[in-house]
Amino acid sequence: KHSGVDDMVLLSKITEEAIVENLKKRYINSTLITYIGPVLISVNPFKQMPYFGDKEIEMYQGAAQYENPPHIYALADNMYRNMIIDRENQCVIISGESGAGKTVAAKYIMGYISRVSGVNTTRDLTSLSQVPSQHVKDIILQSNPLLEAFGNAKTVRNNNSSRFGKYFEIQFSPGGEPNGGKISNFLLEKSRVVMRNPGERSFHIFYQLIEGASAEQKTNLGITSLDYYQYLNQSGSYKVDDINDKKDFQETLHAMNVIGIFPDERAMVLQIVAGILHVGNINFKESERKDVKIRTLVVTKFDCYTNGINQDRLKEKLTSRKMDSKWGGKSESINVTLNVEQACYTRDALSKALHARLFDYLVESINKAMQKDHEEINIGVLDIYGFEIFQKNGFEQFCINFVNEKLQQIFIELTLKAEQEEYVQEGIRWTPIEYFNNKIVCDLIENVKNPPGIMSILDDVCATMHATGEGADQTLLQKLQMQIRTHEHFNSWNQGFIIHHYAGKVSYDIDGFCERNRDVLFTDLIELMQSSQIAFIQALFSESLQAEKKGRPTTASSKIKKQANDLVSTLMKCTPHYIRCIKPNETKKPHDWEESRVKHQVEYLGLKENIRVRRAGYAYRRMFRKFLQRYAILTKETWPSWKGDEKQGVLHLLKSVNVDSDQYQLGKTKVFIKAPESVSTPWEHMASRYWH
Repeated sequence: KHSGVDDMVLLSKITEEAIVENLKKRYINSTLITYIGPVLISVNPFKQMPYFGDKEIEMYQGAAQYENPPHIYALADNMYRNMIIDRENQCVIISGESGAGKTVAAKYIMGYISRVSGVNTTRDLTSLSQVPSQHVKDIILQSNPLLEAFGNAKTVRNNNSSRFGKYFEIQFSPGGEPNGGKISNFLLEKSRVVMRNPGERSFHIFYQLIEGASAEQKTNLGITSLDYYQYLNQSGSYKVDDINDKKDFQETLHAMNVIGIFPDERAMVLQIVAGILHVGNINFKESERKDVKIRTLVVTKFDCYTNGINQDRLKEKLTSRKMDSKWGGKSESINVTLNVEQACYTRDALSKALHARLFDYLVESINKAMQKDHEEINIGVLDIYGFEIFQKNGFEQFCINFVNEKLQQIFIELTLKAEQEEYVQEGIRWTPIEYFNNKIVCDLIENVKNPPGIMSILDDVCATMHATGEGADQTLLQKLQMQIRTHEHFNSWNQGFIIHHYAGKVSYDIDGFCERNRDVLFTDLIELMQSSQIAFIQALFSESLQAEKKGRPTTASSKIKKQANDLVSTLMKCTPHYIRCIKPNETKKPHDWEESRVKHQVEYLGLKENIRVRRAGYAYRRMFRKFLQRYAILTKETWPSWKGDEKQGVLHLLKSVNVDSDQYQLGKTKVFIKAPESVSTPWEHMASRYWH
């Protein structure tokens, strides 16, 4: 069914309203993908679609972009073929807000590449190269359900929200077979283990274990019902409409098996998941002597069993702390009894650390299963949780939105800025287009000095803070107000600050910023876990405590800043492709369309500027030599090779195939053509006909 235009470069009016109207027409007709040149716009249908089967794989494999209707497979195929032909790394950056469909898009891309890459995927033991290729494909596909179990959760806006970011590199042999891979993960929202908004769930694995474990497993791990656990019952949400925890648990176990995690290690992973729930049920009360006692010992026994630690040691480490005044000049140790609030904080810090380290172990296991000794060419898929604006936004939202701001900067750099700079370099005549460059917002957050950014001021406060909690947070707010109040993208209020992001204004609540940024796991807790009788748990906490750290401890924000900048430099070395995902409604129901929500996303994703740059410019560009090689067969003068100046050869080709002179310009080294479909479809057909 045709509705609206396939490529919004062809819209007769370029306004936000016209873009929204076009997307709406297509969405109502269940047409979910629309192009802006090579950029893919995808609208979440909130239902299973029938367009992702074998028929579509066949249809898009090896086809030119404009030959078929827009589809994620067209982009995936284009990436794969570019990598093989040009021998260049490719990446796809999938962006959009929470619940817009990024994770599903990433799955389709990885599934498609896994299907079409290399030779036939059936195992043939006479060709040894095919076995590792199939093994890598299995791992690529199975890593998704495993990481989703431990890293995804139901949020207010999305029933299966990725609460971590991942960059998945699939590595290929020169013949185009996947023969290795690597996952980089970042920003796991570990605070979700201990607290979350009403109506949300913790990570899926906790519900999977309770719903899916066998009677014997439940007895061994001391597992009862969902509402028994403090970490699960506080937000009042247990079941999710379109998620079957019992079935998913079996898939999680199967995925661990495929990845090569042995049965005893699988049992340990589940033991730790149960252990975290038991830790959460440890409560404290103040005794008459004003010291803290553990209220329920039954839970402690189970927790000691699941984590293999001594009961007295656990009680001691949760109710007292060895204090080192390392933040000052000298260092001395004293044992301090904790109050109830501090004991709860310590308990929660242990639970968060257990989950985060278990997650890292799983990522490492996947990487070990796919590792190879040298890298060749690869395709990277970036799936990171999107821009977040909640009623109350804390340190986690600040970090997530910073990374999204950095990704938007790449999009601007590579699609708008780079495009315009290339015209200047090549001497192409054209009219420059105004656009908002969000570098100013990135600098506001991450600048080191002159003027310092929010992260630098935050780290300074954390380095010198003796006060905990509110005191330090208020100091931070005062310093921000003093040092950056005049910045045009910054405002403050009595409980926090506001950043004018590319996606709109976000108000951050300062409460908890300093504690979360320090992100210190007390030495006592590391020692406690190292004393476990279980080797698996010792290995999760294997850091050396003797090594005195020189300088400042690493903070959460400095770690995220480094990860974001490393990610940017990795992406900048690849040929980028983009999928911009749009969430059509908040009801998560098919066919619901909220005009104002979609318009807001169209605005902040910069789709209008994107179309204008595409329209004013030349969508197709190729080096003279490559253009001649590809279409040499179309004329006898250029076949088998053109003798003479390459630029003249390209001109000869364009004239002989009757391309209007206002449709192209020749630069210094490249040919620029306005409408890619005027070349790709008819020329490719003619060329392939001649080849036959």
